Amino acid sequence: MTALRPVTVITGASAGIGTALARVFARHGHALALVARRAERLHALADEIAAAGQPRPIVIVADLQQPGAASVIAEALTVHGAEPQYMVNNAGFGLVGSALARDRAEQLAMIDLNVRTLAELSLAFVDSLERHQGGLLNVGSVAGFLPGPGMTVYYASKAFVLSFSEALHSELLGRVRVTVLCPGPVPTEFGQRAGVKGRGLAPPFFSESPEKVAEAGYRGLMAGKRVVVPGVIAKLAVLVIRVVPRRLLLAAVDARQRRRRAARSA
Repeated sequence: MTALRPVTVITGASAGIGTALARVFARHGHALALVARRAERLHALADEIAAAGQPRPIVIVADLQQPGAASVIAEALTVHGAEPQYMVNNAGFGLVGSALARDRAEQLAMIDLNVRTLAELSLAFVDSLERHQGGLLNVGSVAGFLPGPGMTVYYASKAFVLSFSEALHSELLGRVRVTVLCPGPVPTEFGQRAGVKGRGLAPPFFSESPEKVAEAGYRGLMAGKRVVVPGVIAKLAVLVIRVVPRRLLLAAVDARQRRRRAARSA
């Protein structure tokens, strides 16, 4: 047996769903390692969790868009005598706008984080996840179920997360729990980073809070579910997406993005 203590590693823990996931895992008694670029926010969250009576999380300040994320995390954990029991890949961002109009380097950076880094961290720690009878939680999106003109690269990146995670769930069945969490719109900093103004990405009735999304993700992972879609409206949307012809989905998403652009320029 390894002498390293098991921890739950949560990327993108400095805001939104990542922060909510950290609170949920801590509340259920998990020791944590929080990963993001914003040191001040991570330390504040670690202090909050410690003040609630839980072990103070390990703080790992890292830019996960850069190559070698797994090595950076592994080295930091080793210093603290820890290794992953659960790996939560939450870090990611989106961009609104035509793929031809948006900055190409920024879109490739999004692929680096949403796809390459997620795949790297999903595969890097399987041995320790299995050793500690843990699991892998990848944060995808309802966007992964359909094509997304107007957010082309983002939707495609989440389609990868969905497909990759479902297949990995099958490959690792009986060894490591693998769950992909696919929320609909969530009121976080995501919209601001993506370049959304005004009413946001969707009407309020379609949104779920970060706390509800995080709780659903945690429960789904512990139950060994393959896919978790939080919220009744989002579940219905996914059912509709599965039966509506692809060309109609393309037209519907394109029309939604056009209305948003028109409202933004009005």
